[in-house]
Amino acid sequence: MHAFHLQLLRGAAAALTLGFALGGVPAHASDADALSAKLLDMREQLARSPLKRPVLLHASDTPHGLQGEVYAIVDHPLAVMSASLGKPQAWCEALLLHINNRACSVTADSGAGVPGISLSVVRKYDRPIDSAFQLAFDFRVAQAAPQYMSLQLHAAQGPLGTGNYRIAFEAVPVDGAHSFLHFSYAYDESALTAAAMQAYLATFGRSKVGFTVTGKTADGEPDFIRGTHGLLERNAMRYFLAVEAFLSAPDTSGRRNAWYSTTERYPTQLHEVDRATYLELKTADERR
Repeated sequence: MHAFHLQLLRGAAAALTLGFALGGVPAHASDADALSAKLLDMREQLARSPLKRPVLLHASDTPHGLQGEVYAIVDHPLAVMSASLGKPQAWCEALLLHINNRACSVTADSGAGVPGISLSVVRKYDRPIDSAFQLAFDFRVAQAAPQYMSLQLHAAQGPLGTGNYRIAFEAVPVDGAHSFLHFSYAYDESALTAAAMQAYLATFGRSKVGFTVTGKTADGEPDFIRGTHGLLERNAMRYFLAVEAFLSAPDTSGRRNAWYSTTERYPTQLHEVDRATYLELKTADERR
């Protein structure tokens, strides 16, 4: 996610928050070792996460754009995650939980000899579907082993000159009932989107905040990160919660309610609409 959902830029931005990094890189045993080592390094941070659950967010600049990452321990065995998320249709269903994602389809061949995912994204949830732009991803499962899973998505082009959207998702087991996952997204921006982003953040997005606490406000409340990195954190969390909701509920209705409920745990960052409006929108998209 996502970044995502700015007027012109909200449309462009919706795509920005969507790519997860490391796209197209083959997985090896060293990748599993590296992620397992990361878990050991992050155990204490995860236990003390201000999100009140073992989830950590990170947003950063790259040489050509931006990247957002999530590390989390989840209540799902690795075998279940691998079986559930190893299919492109599963990612369509998970991504559609996001309020600004309005349609998704899977093709047998993206043109690169692998399955493809076409995602339709509107710049704001109440915009009509015919105003959506498309992100066309290649879908690759790099590895699906008992001790490690890894998959990547890549889209060459996005709106307003953005491109090179990379998505990566990987996980290792913590124990028989829990897994440690990492997903990241990255994209290359253009001069147009960089300028539009700054204009948005200086006006409509001025009050928007992320999750990282940078200090205290004058009245002693947490002062959350703002700007581009705050936007990346918000959308990283939205997409992490979409994947988790997909894994947690057995059907579409349950997943939509799960996604809405978990986003509402963080209303300062993630609240957009009431539950009824969200569910009505998704039901209308499904009928269409």
